[in-house]
Amino acid sequence: MNSVLGKIMHFLDLNDFDAKTLRGIVDNARRMKEARNGKPRGFREKDEPLKGKALALIFERPSTRTRVSFEMAMKQLGGEVIVLSANDMQLGRGETIADTARVLSRYVDGIMLRAAKHSNLLDLAEHAAVPVINGLTDLSHPCQVMADILTLEEHKGPLPQQHVAWVGDGNNVAASWIHAVGVMGGKLTLGCPEQLNPTREVMSWAKKAKADVTLTTSPEKAVKGSDCVITDCWVSMHDKDGETRHNLLKPYQVNKALMAHAKADAIFMHCLPAHRNEEVTDEVMDGPRSVVFDEAENRLHIQKSILLHCLGGT
Repeated sequence: MNSVLGKIMHFLDLNDFDAKTLRGIVDNARRMKEARNGKPRGFREKDEPLKGKALALIFERPSTRTRVSFEMAMKQLGGEVIVLSANDMQLGRGETIADTARVLSRYVDGIMLRAAKHSNLLDLAEHAAVPVINGLTDLSHPCQVMADILTLEEHKGPLPQQHVAWVGDGNNVAASWIHAVGVMGGKLTLGCPEQLNPTREVMSWAKKAKADVTLTTSPEKAVKGSDCVITDCWVSMHDKDGETRHNLLKPYQVNKALMAHAKADAIFMHCLPAHRNEEVTDEVMDGPRSVVFDEAENRLHIQKSILLHCLGGT
């Protein structure tokens, strides 16, 4: 599905866009962050570019960073939000996603969905008359990776010049990283147990896009010479095979020994929440190379840029 249906500007997956569009979103987020930190670059929040507009936040999965960052982003831009869980809606009592999309489109100017299934997101976008934003699905997490790119570039420089290492489960965030590198450039090496590799579909897309993406089962090979090491929790909200995953992923823990294979000035990122001393040790998480809280903050700035891209405003 394309990001633009008619005149509706959805934000569903990074591979829906070209490099120029994604670069514009990242750069605008950086300008807004700098302006908020007292470095005026032509953007003025006080102009409230989304004043009079409303965003519905729908959560089929729990959230901290996604909820707070989108809510604060919309408010800082002058707009309003309404937060809904599946249990708050008739969606949880049998109403179809299509009918929900048609109704909400009469009330709000945009919808952010944190979905249990990617198909729910696509169904919502197909029937909504307003922009739909992917706040996470089982297959991708584009908003997170846009914040990751902003963070990486703040600390290391332009993405096309970076070697990023992903260690652990080839999950939804890993998939969006594959999309990002395929569209915007850069090098990505994923160290995953074979059973938890990214999906065939996303790897097939990477091949067609001629993305510089490599798979290995060795975490040390994945990290070797990298500028940034990224991991995620071993058991996600939709996973039911926790014990099996822990056994498979124990060798993929990001610790001091593994970080030693990266460049001396490599940074560490994690989208959070982290299960400390499972996928990452306290020593790395709290160490000088960790930028996880910069990364979390940047969710706010990138959400503002995504909202402006989808809902308009200056």
